[in-house]
Amino acid sequence: MEYFKSGLKSVLGGPQDAQQPTAAETIEKLVDRVQTSTLLDDRRDACRALKALSNKFRLEIGAQAMDALIRVLECDRSDNEILGYALEAICNVINGPRDDESPDYVNGNRDDLGLQFTEIFIKKSENVSLLLELIEEYDFKVRWPIVRLLSGLLSHRPKELQECILVSPMGVSRLMDLLSDTREIIRNDTLLLLEHLTKSNANIQKIVAFENGFDKLLHVISEEGYSDGGVIVGDCLRVMLTLLKNNTSNQTFFKEGSYIKHLAPFFDLHDSAERGWTQQKAVNTLMMLQIVRVLASPNNPQQVTMAAQKAMYQCGLLEQLCSILMASGVPADVLTETINTVGELIRGNHSNQEYFSTVCAPTSPPKPAIVVLLMSMVNDKQPFNLRCAVLYCFQCFLYRNELGQAQIVQTLLPSTADVNTVTVGQLLCGGLFSMDSVSNWFAAVALSHALVDNPTQKEQLLRVQLATSVGNPAISLVNQCAMMLQQGGKLQTRLGLLMLMSTWLAHCTIAVMQFLSIPTNIPFLTSQVNLAEGDEHEDLVQGICAFLLGICIEFNDNSQPSFTKEDLCQLIVKRIGLETFLDKLVAVTKNEFYSRAAQNPHLKFKQPSEVLFDFEFCRLFKSLEGTVIKAVQPKPKLLNGPESSMTPEQQELLRQYKDVIRDQDQQLHELRSQLSEVKSQYELTKTQVEDMSGTIQQLKDQNALLKAQRSVSGNNSSQEVLQLKQEIEQLKLKCDQQQLEISAKNEEINLKDAASLPTESKEKSSQCDGEKDQKVSELEKQLESCYAEINSLKEQLKESAEKLQNSSASETASSAVEEANKQLTEECSSLKEQLALVKKEQEDILILLTEQSEKITDYKNRLRSLGQTVEDDDDDSLNDESDDFGNDLNDLKDDLPDE
Repeated sequence: MEYFKSGLKSVLGGPQDAQQPTAAETIEKLVDRVQTSTLLDDRRDACRALKALSNKFRLEIGAQAMDALIRVLECDRSDNEILGYALEAICNVINGPRDDESPDYVNGNRDDLGLQFTEIFIKKSENVSLLLELIEEYDFKVRWPIVRLLSGLLSHRPKELQECILVSPMGVSRLMDLLSDTREIIRNDTLLLLEHLTKSNANIQKIVAFENGFDKLLHVISEEGYSDGGVIVGDCLRVMLTLLKNNTSNQTFFKEGSYIKHLAPFFDLHDSAERGWTQQKAVNTLMMLQIVRVLASPNNPQQVTMAAQKAMYQCGLLEQLCSILMASGVPADVLTETINTVGELIRGNHSNQEYFSTVCAPTSPPKPAIVVLLMSMVNDKQPFNLRCAVLYCFQCFLYRNELGQAQIVQTLLPSTADVNTVTVGQLLCGGLFSMDSVSNWFAAVALSHALVDNPTQKEQLLRVQLATSVGNPAISLVNQCAMMLQQGGKLQTRLGLLMLMSTWLAHCTIAVMQFLSIPTNIPFLTSQVNLAEGDEHEDLVQGICAFLLGICIEFNDNSQPSFTKEDLCQLIVKRIGLETFLDKLVAVTKNEFYSRAAQNPHLKFKQPSEVLFDFEFCRLFKSLEGTVIKAVQPKPKLLNGPESSMTPEQQELLRQYKDVIRDQDQQLHELRSQLSEVKSQYELTKTQVEDMSGTIQQLKDQNALLKAQRSVSGNNSSQEVLQLKQEIEQLKLKCDQQQLEISAKNEEINLKDAASLPTESKEKSSQCDGEKDQKVSELEKQLESCYAEINSLKEQLKESAEKLQNSSASETASSAVEEANKQLTEECSSLKEQLALVKKEQEDILILLTEQSEKITDYKNRLRSLGQTVEDDDDDSLNDESDDFGNDLNDLKDDLPDE
C-alpha cells in the first residue's frame, strides 16, 4: 500500500525526486495489481487509484487499463464499490472529465480520444451487453455511471451502439425500467439517453413504445406539472416526438392506446394569463404542439390522420387549442404554432371544419375566428410567420370543404347583411387590392382555395361586382384582376393574380369565355410570353402566363369568334413560337421554389421574398401541364386528300353518308349494350333456375323424411293412446271399489259408535261423527271430480283417435303430417299431466283414509277406557281392510305410467 501511496503522490502532486515513477509506470503497476491481486481490497484500491487518474491521464488509462477494468466488471459483480470505480474510470475515458480545470486537459483531443476508445469498447458487443446486465443493480454508484457511459458511447457511435443494444436480450426493456427510478438524476439522464437512442431507428422506437414508453413519459410529464414543468418535461416531449415522428406504427399505437386524451390537460392554460408565460412554458407548449401536428400531419396515411383528428375533437383538444387561439397574452411563436396545429386538425375533416366555423373571438360583439385571423393575415404589421400560419389554417379550413367554400364566396356576393359587419369577402378583397405585395399574394391564394375542385363556386364568383369610384359603374372581379395584372406591379402581386386566374379558369368554360370577352387579355398574355428572357423570377411570370393561355385553349368552347381554339393556336405559332411557348412552360417546373412548394401543403417560407408558389397551384399545374402541351400542338390536316377535289354537292352527300354511318354506329353501340344486358339477365335467370331446382330436390327429400317420421310417430302415438285407455279403465274400476269399501266402512263405524258410546260421551262422539262425515263428504267430492276428469280424458282420447285417423288419411301433405304429429305430441303430454293429477288425488285419498283409521283406533281406545267392550275382530278387519286399500292404491301407483 505504501507503494501505491507514493505512486499517487507522484501523479497527483507532492514531494518529488528523480527516482519517482512516471504516470505511465504507475498506471502500469496499478493495472498489474488489478489483474493479479487475490485480495478484493487490493483490487478495489487499485481501481480507486485508476479512477482518480482517469480525469488527467485519459490516454494512458484507456490504452493500458481498459481491458483490466472490463475484466473487473465481469468478475467482481458482487462488490458494488469496485464496480463503481471501474465504471467511473471507463466513463471518464470515453466522455472526458466533467470539468476543464485540469491544466493538462486538451479540448481538441477530447472527441478524438472518446471516439477511438468507443470503437475499442463496442468492438465486442459483449461489453455493451455486460453494461445492460449490470444496470439492473439498484446501487447508485453502479447505475448512474452506466447511464453516463452509454450516453457517451451513443454520442460517438450511435448506429453501432443501437445495433449492440438491439441484439442484447431485454436491453431496451432494462433501459425503460430506469424511467421508474425514484432518483431524479438517473431518470433525467435516462431521458437524454433515450432521446439519442431512438433517433433514426424505427425498431428501437417500436420496442420503446411497446414497453409502455408512452405511459411512463406521460406519467413523468404529469408529475412535473405539464406545461408548467421544467426542462424535464421538455426532455420527455422530445423523446415522445422522436418516437412518433415518421413512425406510422407508433402513431397508430398511440391513438389506439387512448393516449391522445392524456394530452388535453397539457393545454389547460386558464391561469396562464395571471401567472404569465415563462420561457420554459413556451418551449414545452411548442414541443407538445409539434407532437399534435405529427399525429395529424397531412403527410401521414389518410386513415391515421383522420383517426387522430377524430380523437382530438372527441377529447376536447381542438376546443382547447381554439381557446388558446382566441386568448390574449399568448406569445407570438406559441400563437403561430397553435394556428398551424388547428389548421392540420381541421384539414379534410368535415366535423372539425364545421366546429371551427362556429368559433368566435371573445369580443363585443363576438367575431368569427376566421375573420379575426384574416384580419391578421392582410395586416402587414403582423409577424410574417403568423401571417403564413393564418393562410395555412384558412387553406386547411377550405380543403375538401364545399360548404365552407360556398360560405366564403357568398360573402363576396351582394347581400342584405349589415354593412358595418366585416366579412371574409371584404378582407380578401381589401388584401387583394392593397399596396402590400405579400398581402396581395396571400389574398389571391386564399381566394383561389375557395375555388379548388368546385366548378359551382367558380361560376358564382363570376357574379361578383366591385364598386369603383362614385358615379362609375361596377366592374366584375375578373375584369378588375385582369386590369391589375396588366398594370404590372411587384412580382408577388402578379404571381398571386396569375395563380388565382389559372385556378379560376381551369375546368370552367364559362369563366374562360368571360375572360376571353375582355379584348386586352390575350394580347397581354402573348406579349408576356414573347418577352425576352429576364431574371429567374420573371421567367416564372412568363411561364404561368403561358399556362393560363393554354387553359384558355383547352377549355374553350369556340363561342367567342375572335378567340377560338384554332385562332389561339395559330397565334401561339406565329407570334410566340411553339418551342418558345413550351420552354416557358417547362421552366416553371424546374424552378427551386416550385419544387419546394409542391412537396408539402404547409407554408414553409422563411422570409417574404420566398413567397412565390402555393401547393394547390403546383398540383393543378402538374395535372394540366401535359393537357396544355397537347392542346397547343398543331392538328394535322389532309390538304391533298380525296375531299379536296370534291364538288360542294359531293361534299354534302359525303356529309350525309357520314351522318348515316354515325347513326348506325350509335345504334350498333346501343344494341351491343342491350345484348350485354340480356346476356347478364340470362345468366342471372339461369343461376336462379339452378338454385330453384336444388331447392325443389331438397324439399322432396324433406317430404320423404317427414313421411317416414309420420308413420313411425303415428304408430307410437296409437300404442300410447291404447295404453292410456287401459290404464284409465283400470283406474276407474279401482276407484269404484274404493268408493264401495269406504261406504261400507262408514256404515259399520256409525253402527258401532251408536251402540257402544255411553251417555256422558255422546256429545263428544257426535262432534267426532260430524268431523268424520265432513271428511267423507270431501272424499266423495274428490271421487266425483276424478270421475269427471276420467270422462274428459275419454273424450280427449276419442278426439285424438279421430285426429290420428284423419292424419293417416292425408299422406300426401307433408305440412299436415307435421301439424298432426305436433298435436298428438301435445295431447299425449296433456294426458300424462292429467294422469299425474289423478295419481296425486289418489295419494290424498290414501292420506285421508289413514287419518280416519287413526281416529277410529283412538275412539276404540277411549271406549275401552270408559269400560266398554270392543271386539278385536272388528279392529283387525278394519285394519286389514285399510291395509288392503293402501296396498291397492300402491299397486295402482305402480301400474300408472311414468311421466
